[in-house]
Amino acid sequence: GYGCWDHYYESDTLLHSLQVLAALLESPVTRDIICDVGMPVMHKNVRYNCRVIFLNGKILLIRPKMALANEGNYRELRWFTPWSRSRQTEEYFLPRMIQDVTQQETVPFGDAVLATRDTCIGSEICEELWTPRSPHVDMGLDGVEIFTNASGSHHVLRKAHTRVDLVTTATAKNGGIYLLANQKGCDGDRLYYDGCALIAMNGCIFAQGSQFSLDDVEVLVATLDLEDVRSHRAEISSRNLAASKVSPYPRVKVDFALSCREDLLEPPSEPIEWTYHSPEEEISLGPACWLWDFLRRSGQ
Repeated sequence: GYGCWDHYYESDTLLHSLQVLAALLESPVTRDIICDVGMPVMHKNVRYNCRVIFLNGKILLIRPKMALANEGNYRELRWFTPWSRSRQTEEYFLPRMIQDVTQQETVPFGDAVLATRDTCIGSEICEELWTPRSPHVDMGLDGVEIFTNASGSHHVLRKAHTRVDLVTTATAKNGGIYLLANQKGCDGDRLYYDGCALIAMNGCIFAQGSQFSLDDVEVLVATLDLEDVRSHRAEISSRNLAASKVSPYPRVKVDFALSCREDLLEPPSEPIEWTYHSPEEEISLGPACWLWDFLRRSGQ
């Protein structure tokens, strides 16, 4: 995470990231799951903050971050360069240790989306949700129905309200399913990352993750109907007019379906109301969770 700070200048940091990626690619735990993991990637001697998306031991796409956070506690521009070529990709030559696992020589690198047999998936990265021209807007207009966002968003009082508002507003205006995951715990410095993972669709919340927790892993699950996304979009004529003019995204075809026939018998999840902590609870729980995680990680 961001706690690596100037260690991003060291080749070892990139090397160890590749080693972890190789282990994930080989792991049976990741079978039949489209996995989206974050890591630094060096492309043409330029360091990017990237999502690496893979399925069944094959890398589908490396998606570099396009809007970097450089205010408050963030210093991304110190270590990374934003990808500035909207809706463009090029070939990325994989390191040999990854080639040995995937049997791929090159993979797409850039601003693209995934087209599966039953839907279309687009990826945002942290700060991109907060920018005035978020990628999910044009992605949604171009037919992307599922958006993923993996964030490193640190705790600030009442910040959860802003995150929820951004996601619900985005999916209400443009339709779609939004999956937001956020780092949890201490990352080696003074910041506490407060989770708040969520699943939203068409302006409603369907699953809420914890904000303050000592658990290393938390999994959110919701059963949603893609036809609800399509119906929602079909009713918004202004959205459809804008969609008819949008420039298309490069699509990476994926011979895989997120749904199956058995899903027809599964009832969809119901919307829920987001449960917020009071400011007093946040002040009490945040520092306590940070202190516990710092002590645990430092072995004290």
